[in-house]
Amino acid sequence: MTTVKALYSIFLILPPALCHMEMSWPYALRSKYNPDNTYQDIDYSMTSPLEADGSNFPCKGYQNDEPRQSVVTYTAGSTYNMTLAGSATHAGGSCQMSLSYDNGASFRVIKSMIGGCPLTTTYDFTIPSYAPAGDALLAWTWQNYEGNREYYMNCADVTIGSSNSKKRRRRQAYNTFDSLPYLWKANLAGVNDCVTTEDENPVYPKPGPDVVYGDGMSSSDPPTEAPRLVRVK
Repeated sequence: MTTVKALYSIFLILPPALCHMEMSWPYALRSKYNPDNTYQDIDYSMTSPLEADGSNFPCKGYQNDEPRQSVVTYTAGSTYNMTLAGSATHAGGSCQMSLSYDNGASFRVIKSMIGGCPLTTTYDFTIPSYAPAGDALLAWTWQNYEGNREYYMNCADVTIGSSNSKKRRRRQAYNTFDSLPYLWKANLAGVNDCVTTEDENPVYPKPGPDVVYGDGMSSSDPPTEAPRLVRVK
Protein backbone atom coordinates (compact mmCIF):
# COMPACT_ATOMS: atom_id res chain seq x y z
CA MET A 1 0.00 0.00 0.00
CA THR A 2 2.86 2.34 0.82
CA THR A 3 4.35 1.74 -2.62
CA VAL A 4 1.02 2.41 -4.32
CA LYS A 5 0.61 5.69 -2.41
CA ALA A 6 4.13 6.72 -3.33
CA LEU A 7 3.54 6.05 -7.01
CA TYR A 8 0.26 7.95 -6.90
CA SER A 9 2.00 10.92 -5.29
CA ILE A 10 4.62 10.91 -8.02
CA PHE A 11 1.85 10.86 -10.65
CA LEU A 12 0.23 13.92 -9.10
CA ILE A 13 3.40 15.98 -9.32
CA LEU A 14 4.38 14.95 -12.84
CA PRO A 15 5.06 18.02 -14.98
CA PRO A 16 2.11 19.24 -17.03
CA ALA A 17 4.24 18.83 -20.16
CA LEU A 18 3.13 15.21 -20.10
CA CYS A 19 -0.50 16.22 -20.46
CA HIS A 20 -0.50 17.13 -24.18
CA MET A 21 -3.84 18.41 -25.57
CA GLU A 22 -7.36 17.14 -26.18
CA MET A 23 -10.71 18.36 -27.51
CA SER A 24 -12.85 19.19 -24.49
CA TRP A 25 -15.84 20.48 -26.47
CA PRO A 26 -17.67 19.01 -28.21
CA TYR A 27 -17.19 16.00 -25.98
CA ALA A 28 -14.91 13.51 -27.70
CA LEU A 29 -15.52 9.78 -27.64
CA ARG A 30 -14.54 8.49 -24.14
CA SER A 31 -13.84 12.03 -22.92
CA LYS A 32 -13.58 12.70 -19.19
CA TYR A 33 -15.43 15.96 -19.83
CA ASN A 34 -18.63 14.19 -20.87
CA PRO A 35 -20.76 13.87 -17.71
CA ASP A 36 -22.55 10.87 -19.21
CA ASN A 37 -19.34 8.82 -19.25
CA THR A 38 -18.59 6.59 -16.28
CA TYR A 39 -15.06 5.84 -15.14
CA GLN A 40 -15.17 2.56 -17.08
CA ASP A 41 -15.85 4.50 -20.30
CA ILE A 42 -13.25 7.25 -19.91
CA ASP A 43 -9.89 7.26 -21.65
CA TYR A 44 -7.63 8.97 -19.14
CA SER A 45 -4.87 9.18 -21.75
CA MET A 46 -7.05 11.05 -24.22
CA THR A 47 -4.30 13.63 -24.68
CA SER A 48 -1.88 11.03 -26.05
CA PRO A 49 -1.16 10.95 -29.79
CA LEU A 50 -2.27 8.11 -32.01
CA GLU A 51 -0.03 5.06 -32.23
CA ALA A 52 2.94 5.72 -34.51
CA ASP A 53 2.08 2.66 -36.59
CA GLY A 54 -1.38 4.08 -37.32
CA SER A 55 -3.10 1.05 -35.81
CA ASN A 56 -5.67 3.16 -33.93
CA PHE A 57 -6.39 5.62 -36.73
CA PRO A 58 -8.97 7.06 -36.85
CA CYS A 59 -10.36 8.25 -33.52
CA LYS A 60 -8.19 5.84 -31.48
CA GLY A 61 -10.60 3.17 -32.70
CA TYR A 62 -13.40 4.52 -30.50
CA GLN A 63 -15.69 5.05 -33.49
CA ASN A 64 -16.39 1.32 -33.20
CA ASP A 65 -17.71 1.57 -29.64
CA GLU A 66 -21.32 0.61 -29.03
CA PRO A 67 -23.60 2.10 -27.95
CA ARG A 68 -22.85 5.73 -28.82
CA GLN A 69 -24.89 8.89 -28.86
CA SER A 70 -24.59 12.34 -30.36
CA VAL A 71 -23.37 15.04 -27.97
CA VAL A 72 -24.54 18.07 -29.95
CA THR A 73 -26.68 19.05 -32.94
CA TYR A 74 -25.35 21.53 -35.49
CA THR A 75 -27.22 23.29 -38.29
CA ALA A 76 -25.57 23.28 -41.69
CA GLY A 77 -24.46 26.79 -42.63
CA SER A 78 -24.08 27.91 -38.99
CA THR A 79 -20.93 28.72 -37.01
CA TYR A 80 -19.97 27.12 -33.70
CA ASN A 81 -16.88 26.75 -31.54
CA MET A 82 -14.66 23.98 -30.28
CA THR A 83 -12.40 24.03 -27.23
CA LEU A 84 -9.07 22.38 -26.50
CA ALA A 85 -7.70 21.54 -23.06
CA GLY A 86 -4.25 20.61 -21.82
CA SER A 87 -0.91 22.24 -21.19
CA ALA A 88 1.65 20.74 -23.59
CA THR A 89 1.20 22.65 -26.83
CA HIS A 90 4.58 21.56 -28.25
CA ALA A 91 5.07 25.17 -29.45
CA GLY A 92 2.04 24.85 -31.72
CA GLY A 93 1.84 23.27 -35.13
CA SER A 94 -1.11 22.88 -37.47
CA CYS A 95 -4.61 21.48 -36.96
CA GLN A 96 -7.66 20.52 -38.98
CA MET A 97 -11.33 19.93 -38.33
CA SER A 98 -13.21 17.46 -40.47
CA LEU A 99 -16.45 15.52 -40.80
CA SER A 100 -17.09 11.86 -41.55
CA TYR A 101 -20.44 10.34 -42.48
CA ASP A 102 -19.08 6.81 -42.94
CA ASN A 103 -17.96 6.12 -39.36
CA GLY A 104 -14.40 7.23 -39.97
CA ALA A 105 -13.67 5.51 -43.28
CA SER A 106 -13.10 8.98 -44.74
CA PHE A 107 -13.01 12.53 -43.40
CA ARG A 108 -13.60 15.78 -45.32
CA VAL A 109 -11.89 18.95 -44.09
CA ILE A 110 -14.06 21.90 -43.03
CA LYS A 111 -11.36 24.06 -41.37
CA SER A 112 -7.56 24.28 -41.26
CA MET A 113 -5.49 26.15 -38.67
CA ILE A 114 -2.00 26.53 -40.13
CA GLY A 115 0.63 27.48 -37.58
CA GLY A 116 0.13 28.34 -33.93
CA CYS A 117 -2.37 25.56 -33.24
CA PRO A 118 -3.23 24.76 -30.48
CA LEU A 119 -1.69 27.86 -28.88
CA THR A 120 -5.21 29.25 -29.19
CA THR A 121 -7.52 26.87 -27.37
CA THR A 122 -10.88 27.98 -28.80
CA TYR A 123 -11.65 28.00 -32.51
CA ASP A 124 -14.76 28.90 -34.45
CA PHE A 125 -15.80 26.65 -37.31
CA THR A 126 -18.66 26.61 -39.78
CA ILE A 127 -20.62 23.56 -40.81
CA PRO A 128 -20.84 23.97 -44.60
CA SER A 129 -24.33 24.75 -45.83
CA TYR A 130 -24.06 21.77 -48.17
CA ALA A 131 -23.13 19.30 -45.41
CA PRO A 132 -25.62 16.42 -45.50
CA ALA A 133 -28.12 16.06 -42.69
CA GLY A 134 -27.52 13.11 -40.39
CA ASP A 135 -25.18 11.67 -37.79
CA ALA A 136 -21.47 12.30 -38.28
CA LEU A 137 -18.07 12.23 -36.61
CA LEU A 138 -16.45 15.62 -36.04
CA ALA A 139 -12.67 15.23 -35.79
CA TRP A 140 -9.89 17.49 -34.53
CA THR A 141 -6.39 16.54 -35.70
CA TRP A 142 -3.03 18.11 -34.85
CA GLN A 143 0.57 17.75 -36.01
CA ASN A 144 2.84 19.28 -33.39
CA TYR A 145 5.65 21.77 -34.13
CA GLU A 146 8.13 20.71 -31.47
CA GLY A 147 9.05 17.30 -30.06
CA ASN A 148 8.46 13.80 -31.41
CA ARG A 149 6.76 13.49 -34.78
CA GLU A 150 3.20 12.70 -33.73
CA TYR A 151 -0.42 12.82 -34.90
CA TYR A 152 -3.19 13.70 -32.47
CA MET A 153 -6.86 12.97 -33.12
CA ASN A 154 -10.06 13.24 -31.12
CA CYS A 155 -13.52 12.54 -32.54
CA ALA A 156 -17.01 13.48 -31.35
CA ASP A 157 -20.41 12.09 -32.29
CA VAL A 158 -22.51 14.95 -33.67
CA THR A 159 -25.74 15.41 -35.58
CA ILE A 160 -26.02 17.75 -38.56
CA GLY A 161 -29.37 19.40 -39.25
CA SER A 162 -30.40 20.75 -42.65
CA SER A 163 -29.55 24.33 -43.53
CA ASN A 164 -32.33 26.86 -43.03
CA SER A 165 -30.77 29.22 -45.56
CA LYS A 166 -32.58 29.86 -48.83
CA LYS A 167 -29.77 32.02 -50.22
CA ARG A 168 -28.50 31.27 -53.68
CA ARG A 169 -25.16 29.53 -53.50
CA ARG A 170 -22.33 31.59 -54.95
CA ARG A 171 -19.76 30.06 -57.24
CA GLN A 172 -16.84 28.91 -55.12
CA ALA A 173 -14.21 26.21 -54.96
CA TYR A 174 -16.32 23.99 -52.72
CA ASN A 175 -20.01 23.56 -53.48
CA THR A 176 -20.72 20.02 -52.32
CA PHE A 177 -19.56 17.96 -49.39
CA ASP A 178 -17.77 15.53 -51.71
CA SER A 179 -15.78 18.42 -53.20
CA LEU A 180 -14.09 19.08 -49.83
CA PRO A 181 -10.51 17.79 -49.48
CA TYR A 182 -9.74 14.65 -47.54
CA LEU A 183 -8.13 14.87 -44.12
CA TRP A 184 -4.33 15.33 -44.20
CA LYS A 185 -2.36 12.56 -42.49
CA ALA A 186 1.28 12.13 -41.47
CA ASN A 187 3.44 10.42 -38.84
CA LEU A 188 1.32 7.25 -39.08
CA ALA A 189 3.54 4.57 -40.57
CA GLY A 190 0.73 2.14 -41.36
CA VAL A 191 -1.41 4.79 -43.06
CA ASN A 192 1.09 6.51 -45.38
CA ASP A 193 4.80 7.27 -45.61
CA CYS A 194 4.67 10.98 -44.74
CA VAL A 195 6.61 12.31 -41.76
CA THR A 196 6.60 15.97 -40.79
CA THR A 197 9.74 17.96 -40.04
CA GLU A 198 10.37 19.22 -36.52
CA ASP A 199 10.23 23.00 -36.04
CA GLU A 200 8.11 23.46 -39.17
CA ASN A 201 4.39 24.17 -39.27
CA PRO A 202 2.69 21.82 -41.74
CA VAL A 203 1.10 23.77 -44.59
CA TYR A 204 -1.80 21.71 -45.89
CA PRO A 205 -1.80 21.39 -49.70
CA LYS A 206 -5.61 21.39 -49.71
CA PRO A 207 -6.75 23.22 -46.55
CA GLY A 208 -10.45 23.41 -47.42
CA PRO A 209 -12.98 26.26 -47.36
CA ASP A 210 -11.99 27.92 -44.06
CA VAL A 211 -8.34 28.67 -43.24
CA VAL A 212 -6.72 30.66 -40.43
CA TYR A 213 -2.99 31.31 -40.00
CA GLY A 214 -0.84 31.74 -36.91
CA ASP A 215 2.80 31.83 -35.83
CA GLY A 216 3.76 34.11 -38.71
CA MET A 217 2.35 31.77 -41.37
CA SER A 218 0.36 33.11 -44.33
CA SER A 219 -1.34 32.02 -47.53
CA SER A 220 1.92 32.68 -49.40
CA ASP A 221 3.74 29.84 -47.62
CA PRO A 222 4.32 26.83 -49.91
CA PRO A 223 2.43 23.61 -49.18
CA THR A 224 4.16 20.93 -47.15
CA GLU A 225 5.08 18.50 -49.87
CA ALA A 226 8.25 16.70 -50.88
CA PRO A 227 11.01 17.51 -50.15
CA ARG A 228 9.63 19.25 -47.02
CA LEU A 229 8.06 15.93 -46.13
CA VAL A 230 10.45 13.12 -45.28
CA ARG A 231 9.47 10.00 -47.18
CA VAL A 232 9.98 6.89 -45.10
CA LYS A 233 11.13 3.96 -47.22
